[in-house]
Amino acid sequence: MQIIYNVFNTILDAGAVVMLPIIITIIGLIFRVKLSKAFRSGLTIGIGFAGINLVINMLKSNLGPAAQAMVENFGIKLDILDVGWGAIAAVTWSSPIIAILIFCILATNIVMLILKATNTLDVDIWNYHHFAIVGIMVYYVTKNIPLGIAATVVMAVVSFKLSDWSAPLVEEYFGIPGISLPTVSALSSLVIAVPLNWLLDRIPGIKKINFKIKDAKKYLGFFGEPIMMGLILGIIIGILAKYPVSDILSLGVNMAAVMILIPKMTSLFMEGLMPISEAAKKFTQEKFKGREFLIGLDAAVVVGNPDVITTSLIVIPLTILMAAVLPGNRVLPFADLAVVTFRVALVVAITRGSLFKNIIMGLACTSAILLAGTATAPVLTELASSVGLDLSTDGSLITSFAATSLTLSFFVYKAFISNLFISIPILVIVIAGVWVTMDKVTKKRAAILAAKSAAEQIS
Repeated sequence: MQIIYNVFNTILDAGAVVMLPIIITIIGLIFRVKLSKAFRSGLTIGIGFAGINLVINMLKSNLGPAAQAMVENFGIKLDILDVGWGAIAAVTWSSPIIAILIFCILATNIVMLILKATNTLDVDIWNYHHFAIVGIMVYYVTKNIPLGIAATVVMAVVSFKLSDWSAPLVEEYFGIPGISLPTVSALSSLVIAVPLNWLLDRIPGIKKINFKIKDAKKYLGFFGEPIMMGLILGIIIGILAKYPVSDILSLGVNMAAVMILIPKMTSLFMEGLMPISEAAKKFTQEKFKGREFLIGLDAAVVVGNPDVITTSLIVIPLTILMAAVLPGNRVLPFADLAVVTFRVALVVAITRGSLFKNIIMGLACTSAILLAGTATAPVLTELASSVGLDLSTDGSLITSFAATSLTLSFFVYKAFISNLFISIPILVIVIAGVWVTMDKVTKKRAAILAAKSAAEQIS
């Protein structure tokens, strides 16, 4: 048992770039793909993911310091520091109950697949920390391990279902079939974005405002191309950061590079995914009467979309300004400003790229993150200290744009630390209501697509 545990930890420590080829190869073999073809697909996916991460890291390393410089230039003084998701992930993996929670997440996914409660096979094990941190914080507050486990399981169940329901958006808007995105940092925005999108569509005049990034080329010609949009927005961010001219130009070119390189890396990722996706469809049609399985991947595969990057470059400076005036907020946006792309990715898909709605809904999501971060910072700061990671400076509090600052995580966390006789029934009723409603919507959508496909075959 110890040997298996050590092997698992070694692979986990190597990260997604190593883990993905191994897991995809195994999945390919399960779906009767030849070993050589399965391994080639897994390796290609790993290389594509490595390329995506390289470009995203380039984005973070350039955009992060610029965003932090903007914070300093705007003179915003708040007493809770955003230390970044990486620091909070370290807190999560340092918890004494992390091994139990990881096992429970894996078991939950397997049981849900067997019971046909989800179609998502979540291979994004590294991002299990998003589920686990909620249970860890519940355990820290209540000193009750079963409650911590229950909170993590609820996070996993809800996230797998949200992944299923949002998979059509991923396929239709981003053009990546056969996958879902169980990354909580992206999924959580749906909690706000879906009802807000419904509301905006019913406000007279708002629905008609439908300017999209791709329309920019039509109106702006050469300056509306993704490469030029990246250059221009990068230069604007550099100016707001008060960079010297050389650094402004460098930032502009790097943002232009991101706009061009990410789609190329994504296409490489798709090249490796397609053989596995096609084999999975064939296998499920033969063995499971057409049931569709989705491979759950990191949302990094979609955050490089030009619409997502453009929306993020606009939302980031507005979020900094909003932090200074938002009633009740004490969070100083800092380290996680560079990963706002993850928070707005599915927002962009919901609006089908409508820039106006992207900005409104993106700011609604980041404002919710700021307020939830303010509310949970004291516990998070104590938790970090308890596992030997003193991340605060001068006694200040810490938070991030992850953990229980995310809207979905915050709601589940509050439900498990409040009056359980009131909060848990409410949580169950809400989840059940959404589940039933979305299953009806999914079935209706499937019927429409089936009828459309039949009509096309006849014609």
